[in-house]
Amino acid sequence: MKINRMFSARKFLCIFIVIFTFLFAILVSDLWHECDKEELIATKNLLKKYASQIQELRNELKKNEFQQPSFYLRRSRPSTWLKSLPVIYLITPTHARLEQKAELTRLSHTLLHVPNIHWIIIEDSSEKTALVQNFLNRTNLSFTHLYVPTPPEYKMSQEDPNWLKPRGVLQRNAGLDWLRNNTSPSHAGVVYFADDDNTYSLKIFEEMRYTKKVSVWPVGLVGYLRYERPIVNNGKVTAWYTYWKPNRPFAMDMAGFAINLKLVHKYPEAKFSNAVQRGFQESTMLTKMQLTLDDLEPKANMCTEVLVWHTRTEKSRTKNEEKMVKLYGTGSDPNIEV
Repeated sequence: MKINRMFSARKFLCIFIVIFTFLFAILVSDLWHECDKEELIATKNLLKKYASQIQELRNELKKNEFQQPSFYLRRSRPSTWLKSLPVIYLITPTHARLEQKAELTRLSHTLLHVPNIHWIIIEDSSEKTALVQNFLNRTNLSFTHLYVPTPPEYKMSQEDPNWLKPRGVLQRNAGLDWLRNNTSPSHAGVVYFADDDNTYSLKIFEEMRYTKKVSVWPVGLVGYLRYERPIVNNGKVTAWYTYWKPNRPFAMDMAGFAINLKLVHKYPEAKFSNAVQRGFQESTMLTKMQLTLDDLEPKANMCTEVLVWHTRTEKSRTKNEEKMVKLYGTGSDPNIEV
């Protein structure tokens, strides 16, 4: 709606400028001398009226014009950036796998519909990979591309169950460090930890946008349940609906909360840790920010709507690649990016 009003304002501004220019031409032309005193006064008043309306339109345009943040990169071109909206900073760890580009593509297409979003992608790698770098350069999003490798002792093997070791710890911390170094507490913004294999309703981003401290909501398909959620009584979070260790300080999934950017700056030591017990990453982070249940802001219709899902992509099996080599002497072209 704001964008439509902006385009209408520009249209009317152009019309007024044309009229203004025409009337001014009359003023300076020989025809002006043929006008009587009453016509002169009427024309002057008309010009003042149009000049006032033009100024009002300019003020309206300035209020709603597209703005680019201080960290704006030339190669990223956010299609929707409005000065009046707080920025959502999305922190997404990612690692190399056959499904990586597909999942990043799916998430990026969701983010294209969200105004004022800055995507911080951190690779679990010793350097930026060409796949992720080329992918980001082709998106129409404002982004930051970082990398930090997970030490071998904390890396999971393909045979390990996904709950065995914490994942994305150093990558999320790198995203938080970037925010502390490239934004300020005066910036209006919210921080959200968005894994690349989750599924997000567009509504969830507007639910979190005006977070005062920490906003919370249910997450679907997580913890071997249909959903996990904060339990809300009289508008306050009082407990957690989850099977596994419901007595944790903040017994929720990483996708189930967002933090006001001011808290990230206020508590520079608040980070995730590879040393904590599984399932306690969220509690570790929020406890370091000296938060309690009273600080939580229940969203998604008092935590009764599921707007984000902890989906997982099935691991791709490529056993027929070897059979192709045996049959035809060659497999798929490694230069074709999947």
